Amino acid sequence: MTAAKAPITLYTVPNCPDCHAIARLLSRCGAAYTERDLRQDPDALAALRQVTDVRVAPVTVVGEQVFFGTVDQQRPGLLDALRGTA
Repeated sequence: MTAAKAPITLYTVPNCPDCHAIARLLSRCGAAYTERDLRQDPDALAALRQVTDVRVAPVTVVGEQVFFGTVDQQRPGLLDALRGTA
């Protein structure tokens, strides 16, 4: 399904149901992505701050597009971005 050629980064924290749900969504769509754990990767928070002021996981970055909130909040925009229509 994925038409997105832009790099995808998913910023997560452990034991986060929405983080896991977004990872599953990206995988089901065949999207290659990098997952960065904000608690285990000291550089991840700094990288996230370069693209957004949002500090609550999950945050999904597709190229220059930033999506945050629950999986239900992110899903429509993410699917559009993966199709290349956003």
